[in-house]
Amino acid sequence: MFIKNRNPNKNMNREELKQLLIEQNQIKATENIIKRDLETTICNYEQDKFILIISGIRRCGKSTLMEDIRKKYHAQSYYVNFDDERFINFNVDDFKIMHEVLIELYDEIDIFFFDEIQNINGWERFVRRLHDADKKIYITGSNASMLSRELGTHLTGRNINFTLYPFSFKEFLNFKNYQVKTDKMITGIDKSNIKRYFNEFIEKGGFPEFVKTEKVEYLKALYENILYRDIITRYNLKNEKALKEIIYFISSNIGKEVSFNNLKNMTGLTSATTIKEYIEYMENSYLTFLVPRFDISLKKQIYANKKIYLIDTALANVLGFRTSRDYGRILENVVFLELKRRNKEIYYHKRKKECDFVIRDGRYITMAIQVTQNMDDENTKNREIDGLLDAMNSYDLNEGLILTEDEEKEIKINTKTITIKPIWKWLLE
Repeated sequence: MFIKNRNPNKNMNREELKQLLIEQNQIKATENIIKRDLETTICNYEQDKFILIISGIRRCGKSTLMEDIRKKYHAQSYYVNFDDERFINFNVDDFKIMHEVLIELYDEIDIFFFDEIQNINGWERFVRRLHDADKKIYITGSNASMLSRELGTHLTGRNINFTLYPFSFKEFLNFKNYQVKTDKMITGIDKSNIKRYFNEFIEKGGFPEFVKTEKVEYLKALYENILYRDIITRYNLKNEKALKEIIYFISSNIGKEVSFNNLKNMTGLTSATTIKEYIEYMENSYLTFLVPRFDISLKKQIYANKKIYLIDTALANVLGFRTSRDYGRILENVVFLELKRRNKEIYYHKRKKECDFVIRDGRYITMAIQVTQNMDDENTKNREIDGLLDAMNSYDLNEGLILTEDEEKEIKINTKTITIKPIWKWLLE
């Protein structure tokens, strides 16, 4: 449970609330906002009555995206950011007062933008009242579990959820003011420039502020914010040391299988269930992601080891221990995040051989993907092809994909076709 430092019996001072709302509702003249790919999808629902929820890790750009949508489409609207520490004494009874103050200040408006509203207990009842009164509502949040639980309880069927991640490679290139040409128009010089930017993307990741400033202190501060505000305080955890050890281990072993029992022994915690809960809290804050091994037996799938990935490659480099041999895992993490952006249902395959990703669509596995830095030596080439073929044969797939740093060709093996493609080109598709 999230223990809030607020007095539930104390209402927020009306005059203080008024000044805070005046300050927050001044539309900022932010320049050079990078249009996020998700914006187009969200704006397809502009005229619908659904509550639109944008969730994601802290500082990935949710507030900026909301600001951009507001400026382009809804200049006449209300905006409230509940992540402001001055809302410390705000409680559910204050929503009515807040609405009255907004009308007093700006007249009656039917469009509301709420940042991090899940910080206020009971928020979903207020939002439901607004929705029932035909108001258009946009919400951001950085805790997946709290949003889904409260939405599922009070707002089922009334909302559409979107997840925003740090910059994709396309968005990174936009930030760098590099215009990508169509595949057929890419010259040798274009290819060299894109590869240079791709190497930079791997190193800097996609948190907008870090890409801009390149200050490692920013990433460290962001991590501390997530650790203490979104995990330790929210869930009232006592064993900070064990949590940090888990995060260090995960950050150092992205793309590898993890065992809750092994982590239990490493941290000294008494229960594998506690380890599972800690990782769930990290997933709820969008810091980490578990990928299950696919099995037609749901029981086997649940109890099998999971693979784990991090929200950002630069953050992984800051939080974990890296060697040059880990570069392939970093590339794997990049591919995983792009699959998440594309809303794929992701598993890994492990029977006779192992395949990095298999994608499920409905009842069927429809795609198999391997990721490797290169296939220069015969052992690596055989391992990647054998793992992919094992997955293709297991799920009756005729086509498979191997993503590498720079290779591009096609291999035919009996009736199977394996496409080998540079990761940077696949990211731009």
